[in-house]
Amino acid sequence: MKYPKEVNAYCPYCKSHQPHKVKGWTKGRARSMAVGTRSHERSLTGHGSKRAGVKSVKKQGKRQVVMLTCSKCSKKHPRTIGARTTKKIELKQ
Repeated sequence: MKYPKEVNAYCPYCKSHQPHKVKGWTKGRARSMAVGTRSHERSLTGHGSKRAGVKSVKKQGKRQVVMLTCSKCSKKHPRTIGARTTKKIELKQ
């Protein structure tokens, strides 16, 4: 999917439409000692609940998220592109 490098979008901080720079965004590395991660690891052990290594379906793609940076106040906010899932996003000139 192709997406422009600069878009005119609403900035919730300036409360007006401004030109925004677009940058691709991905999740950071998960923290292994976070409460949710430890709770999930506990659920994978033993005989109850989900077991590790059991996968039912293959995911086809994710909804793409881009970070918009306001040119006026230089604050960042995310934007999810479209409702459909795509494999990757390409920023065009």
